[in-house]
Amino acid sequence: MFGLFKLASRNVFRHRGRTLMTLASIVLGVAALILAGGFIEDTIVETGESMIRSSTGHLQVTRQGYWQYGARSPEKYLMENPETLRRELVVAPGVDDVMLRIGFSGLLGNGRTDWAIVGEGVEPAREKRLASYITVVAGRRLIDGDAFGMMIGQGVAKALKLKPGDPVTLLVSTAGGATNLLEFQVTGVFQTFSKDYDARVVRIPLAAAQELLATPGAHTAVVLLKNTVDTNRVARSMYDKLSRQGYEMKTWVELNSFYTQTVTLYRQQFGFLVVIILAMLLMSVSNTVNMGIFERASEFGTMMALGDHSSHVFSLVVIESFWLGLLGALGGVVVGIALAKAISLVGIPMPPPPNADQGYISHILVVPKVVVLSFIVGVVAAVLASLKPARTISRKPIAEALREGV
Repeated sequence: MFGLFKLASRNVFRHRGRTLMTLASIVLGVAALILAGGFIEDTIVETGESMIRSSTGHLQVTRQGYWQYGARSPEKYLMENPETLRRELVVAPGVDDVMLRIGFSGLLGNGRTDWAIVGEGVEPAREKRLASYITVVAGRRLIDGDAFGMMIGQGVAKALKLKPGDPVTLLVSTAGGATNLLEFQVTGVFQTFSKDYDARVVRIPLAAAQELLATPGAHTAVVLLKNTVDTNRVARSMYDKLSRQGYEMKTWVELNSFYTQTVTLYRQQFGFLVVIILAMLLMSVSNTVNMGIFERASEFGTMMALGDHSSHVFSLVVIESFWLGLLGALGGVVVGIALAKAISLVGIPMPPPPNADQGYISHILVVPKVVVLSFIVGVVAAVLASLKPARTISRKPIAEALREGV
């Protein structure tokens, strides 16, 4: 077997023009897979981070039943001692910070007309650390000193023709069922990944929201982790303890069904791309191998006439293609990684994704599993392309193979 590998490695470069053409096909195919996979992975990562860093955080903890029934009766699912919960969560391994929120719905008025909104009472300083993917398009973010400041989504600002500095009134129902009205001042207009979210949401300081709703509680504890990859591990470590205390937890993936749908779509697209490139490489390499075998028919006939078994000839052809695939795949990995690094330095301007207003700069990530898959595709394509030609030449009668050299 070692002799076959040695002989095959010599034969690979006997016809340098044909070899280089085959290697170029494999290199381009493998590099294309690495670039496509890296681009798709970056899109998936950016989509997830935009959701985490604009609204949901990595984990959200609420009282049991809030996600199912809280929209109808939010006052029944207020956490009476949210600070106690915060102290328990913030010391967990992997947790960076915990912020409290209270949700409400009501009518926002500009003195001329009203607009139905969904509001959040937030802690400005802590939210600033989380909301790095929120773009302030006018004015500024909330700060702790804004007792009655308000940030509004871009859609809300357009609907009510509001700008920073404008006074607004907010009418809500309190936890006890009464109606309460407070006046706020718009401090800023923001934009997130979602048009629908921006068209309805407003944010006010948590203390103002608690005064407005006449309650000291909160609905949600939003957990910010140090690393997104730790989400499931941290969630598992907290789950049992929180359940015993009457809380439930959801991860950012569970809170964003759009993300799951996006990942499924992109994974299927990449799988289809792998099949296409594999088919292209098969046709390209198969054509080259067929040409080489036709020109070397008499050589193989001579080998069998001198006593080499047909299986020896079959193995030689396959191993030669394996060497081509190995060299081409290695070259493709080097070229693909180099191009990914170079393109990422510049970035790729992307238009706004569906249901969004703002574009972003995409990069191409070097993903180990994509690199390994691309390498395997290059090698497998070369080997598969050689099987039929190798079988054909190894079964050809010796006399017929020798005549083709005359």
